[in-house]
Amino acid sequence: MTAQLNQLPAKTWWLQELLDTCQASVSRWPLRWRQGLKISVGLIAALLVLGILTAPLNLYSQAAFAAVCFAASLIIRKQAGRLAILTLITLSLIASLRYMYWRLSDTLNFDSWQDAVFGYGLVLAELYALLVLVFGYVQTAWPLQRKPQLLQQPPAEWPTVDVFIPTYNEALGIVKLVVLAAQAIDWPEGKLRVHMLDDGRREEFKVFCQQIGVNYITRDNNQYAKAGNLNEALKVTDGEFIAIFDADHVPTRSFLQITMGWFLKDPNLALLQTPHFFYSPDPFEKNLDTFRSVPNEGELFYGLVQDGNDQWNAAFFCGSCAVIRRTHLLEVGGIATETVTEDAHTALKLNRRGFNTAYLAIPQAAGLATESLSRHISQRIRWARGMAQIFRTDNPLFGKGLNLGQRICYLNAMMHFFYSLPRLVFLTAPLAYLFFDAQIFHASALMVTVYVLPHIFHSSLTTSSIQGRFRHSFWNEVYESVLAWYIMRPVLLALISPSLGKFNVTDKGGTIEKDYFNWKLARPYIVLLTLNMIGLAIGVVKLIGSDSAEATTLLINLAWTVYNIVIVSTAVAVATESSQVRNEPRVPADLPVRVYREDGTWFDCITRDFSQNGVGLALPPQVQLSVNEKLRLCILRTPPSSLFPAKTVFSNDNVAGVQFEGLTLRQQSELVRLTFSRADTWANTWGNGRLDAPMSALREVSRIGLRAILRLFVATLKDSQALLRKRPDTPSPIDSTADTQRS
Repeated sequence: MTAQLNQLPAKTWWLQELLDTCQASVSRWPLRWRQGLKISVGLIAALLVLGILTAPLNLYSQAAFAAVCFAASLIIRKQAGRLAILTLITLSLIASLRYMYWRLSDTLNFDSWQDAVFGYGLVLAELYALLVLVFGYVQTAWPLQRKPQLLQQPPAEWPTVDVFIPTYNEALGIVKLVVLAAQAIDWPEGKLRVHMLDDGRREEFKVFCQQIGVNYITRDNNQYAKAGNLNEALKVTDGEFIAIFDADHVPTRSFLQITMGWFLKDPNLALLQTPHFFYSPDPFEKNLDTFRSVPNEGELFYGLVQDGNDQWNAAFFCGSCAVIRRTHLLEVGGIATETVTEDAHTALKLNRRGFNTAYLAIPQAAGLATESLSRHISQRIRWARGMAQIFRTDNPLFGKGLNLGQRICYLNAMMHFFYSLPRLVFLTAPLAYLFFDAQIFHASALMVTVYVLPHIFHSSLTTSSIQGRFRHSFWNEVYESVLAWYIMRPVLLALISPSLGKFNVTDKGGTIEKDYFNWKLARPYIVLLTLNMIGLAIGVVKLIGSDSAEATTLLINLAWTVYNIVIVSTAVAVATESSQVRNEPRVPADLPVRVYREDGTWFDCITRDFSQNGVGLALPPQVQLSVNEKLRLCILRTPPSSLFPAKTVFSNDNVAGVQFEGLTLRQQSELVRLTFSRADTWANTWGNGRLDAPMSALREVSRIGLRAILRLFVATLKDSQALLRKRPDTPSPIDSTADTQRS
């Protein structure tokens, strides 16, 4: 508590002084008095909270109470420090729990079976959302924000580390980059052993490993997929620690020096996880053009949730970019094979055994995001199925070995993937009234307003304040809406029969030749969008000539429907696959280089970006390069790098694209060390995006949704005309070829 109080803003110094005085006085009391005081204070606080949550208020009193609380939240939100966040959480919970108490006690007296079906369906979805909200507050209220622990021992005493790079069907060009970067990790010679774990049993991979001196490990079966691959490697290696990188995750040179200090300080530490950082856009970022301007789907987890888990000693293993202590891993039977999310299940087993897990929020590796929406959905289906399997077979609420905080963190991670059905309920709930006049709230429209709005506003304001750098407002609804339909069936089946389903590898790399609209994947969103548009039209018609009481109810449902249209139309926009003509994404970087030309002249310039196969150059004034001109590039450092042979691919407006050619393996290794393996390559952009501004986020989502509706209308019109003319080869503004045919 003292450490927490030290983080209070300077303006509250008097509060800290008062608390210190009281604590000093109480510490001199007899033990039984102190225990009695704790119990008494707890009971008084519980009664006070219970009174606030259940106090019956009429319309005007509830409106006044809500207005005062929300005004206080707006003021508190401007304050810095964790005390302000905790106060916002408290006010949010008061508003939400008051709403739910009123909802359960005053609004469920339904008059017909139709009202009951829609009404109870909605209230169950709301209970789920409230439970996830409360658990989320517990997870993120006070992130640990762990710092690196410096290695105190001399390098000769540092432990041996086996680097595992499991691969199955990835291209050699992708895996090669990871292997070369793993070899470049700064660690004493002889204490770093890099192993390629090839479950594809490919001869070219074996030859490559022999050429660069990397151990090649394979097996005669693919049992248990990635988990089985890793466990097989455990049998034939003996390093004290294991660092694991997926076949597309490129580690920096500083990876082990940043992570290993905590293992040497804490002998009970079994796992340390670092963020999954992606240097290419995922389908949301690519198709909606939000790369680096809106936090992606995974940033909330790695930027905030994992840090909060760390506070409760419940950091998850995420399958890559992590270090595990071999002895502790073997004590729980190796990597878990019972579910398809072997990583999270392994961490759960380690925590149950009493071992510590940790999280360090410093990107020390970067990988490729899924390129297409279909691949992204397939990956999330596997995660959802695996979490449901763990929930069913090894539920964190039960069994020994976990404290309360760990149980909540693991339970919330699993419950997160049950959002599909509640999300679909929220996207269709107002249609029950607009289509069928179903009274899902047995209360006046104004009473609904004064209870619902505080719950929504407080939760939105509080989550925005907590998550501002890692999740912008309204985007969570977009992410869930895109995936809800597709993960619902696998999750429900996994709850019924956990053995169903198998591990699937998410393909990475490749190109998308041109823009196209994925009609097959977008079908559920189009149906939802159409239903809400019809509901909006019906509601507007009903609004004409309605009395004041009915008009208020209609306006509430119409506002809800408009919001759903915005969210669903943005989901439709994600199905518009943007072209990707480059095999490898470029990484922005300003590196000083010297360029030598064939005539012996040279000039210095700065890179704009780089990839494994080339760089973009910002040319000095008056310098022009011709296409296919032969060059040699030297990255300026101390000492200077080798000369890398290259040729110009394009040159215009003081910008040139240069492609490397004929690099030896030694030159490829050096190039990786100077670019992808730089310690600052990924950390500089981590968590530095603009803070969330809810109204700006709403405008942005609405703009994307409106644009999607217009494009959908145009594409439908053009494709319909083509069908009527019986000319299937007629081009449309958005090619509707199926994703599986393009990728």
